Amino acid sequence: MYSPKWSKAKKRLSDLLCETLRSRVDFQVINYRKAHDQLGRAVITVDKVEILSMCTITAAREEFYRERDIRDKSNQYDFDDVPKNRALQDQAQKILKADGIYGQYDFYFALEEYFNSPIEELLKSSDVLINILCLLDRRIGKRT
Repeated sequence: MYSPKWSKAKKRLSDLLCETLRSRVDFQVINYRKAHDQLGRAVITVDKVEILSMCTITAAREEFYRERDIRDKSNQYDFDDVPKNRALQDQAQKILKADGIYGQYDFYFALEEYFNSPIEELLKSSDVLINILCLLDRRIGKRT
């Protein structure tokens, strides 16, 4: 989980945005205080229109459904076999990322990597969230 305060991370993100997009792109994190884990969703807006919503509750629900579908297709109902269960969960998470369903924690992991890696490495990343952040970055020129 991303440890610094969101206000500092948001300021750092807005500082890294290219000049022409600073007034148009916004990042928001909404935490649900009454949720059992107090997580919520992260949102990327362009011109105050929600473009990408990364809701933890939706992602968890969809992960459960994908994992159940994989179990049904492969007839693996041994719930005590931890390595198989983790493998199924990893498969379900890969399917979610391929479908573009992200949780708030995915946004935090992408932020952590984005802030702590050189831009040359980030450009080679296969993570969609990191690619989005790189597209908005001021360090990337027109030729890149």
